[in-house]
Amino acid sequence: MEDPAGTIVVVEDDTNIAVLVEVYLRRDGYRVLQASAGPGGEVLITRERPRLVILDIGLPGPFDGLELCRRVRAAGGALSRTPVLMLTARDSEIDRIVGLELGADDYLTKPFSPRELAARVKAILRRVDQPVGDDTRQVLTVGTLDVDLARREVRLAGKPVELATKEFSLLAYLVENQGIALSRRQLLDGVWGQGWFGDERTVDVHVRQLRKKLGEALPLTTVWGVGYRLG
Repeated sequence: MEDPAGTIVVVEDDTNIAVLVEVYLRRDGYRVLQASAGPGGEVLITRERPRLVILDIGLPGPFDGLELCRRVRAAGGALSRTPVLMLTARDSEIDRIVGLELGADDYLTKPFSPRELAARVKAILRRVDQPVGDDTRQVLTVGTLDVDLARREVRLAGKPVELATKEFSLLAYLVENQGIALSRRQLLDGVWGQGWFGDERTVDVHVRQLRKKLGEALPLTTVWGVGYRLG
């Protein structure tokens, strides 16, 4: 079977980046289709109904990646729910916010590691593919840790561990994004919500509590200058 993992459309005008992304995604079994501008990308997305779209914000031509994302979300039906991972060379807070407000599922700033991009693709599809109400799929395991998303329970080697509400939410978000280096801002957006404007060091406080309660069973690494990565 040519594409056991499904189709991903990459809309990126930088040929080097597009080829590199395709190489890494094909290694994971995806069928990859490319477009270099908005109109071509829109045609591919509409025709192929991909599992996920990787979309550069700064596209040339009549409309950019933000507009293409808006069009996908306005398409209606299943197409409007297609996951979108946005890429940009502009490390701008407003670009990130606008992209997420338009319905992007994640956001990656250039230059980026293709391995991290592949990990983010897997994380997005893992969340999207999880059936609602399927408790067996909502129990995620990391080593000797079991995180039950439906019951909001954590077990360490089969024994329950009491976590505060935000401690559990932070752990669940980290587990759902295993292998990805997440910034404090991303963790705040994902756990506390995008409207939360407190101190980013709040994340560090909750991480310390998780490490204290879970010890070496929590394979959480500090990524200096970025944030944290689980696994």
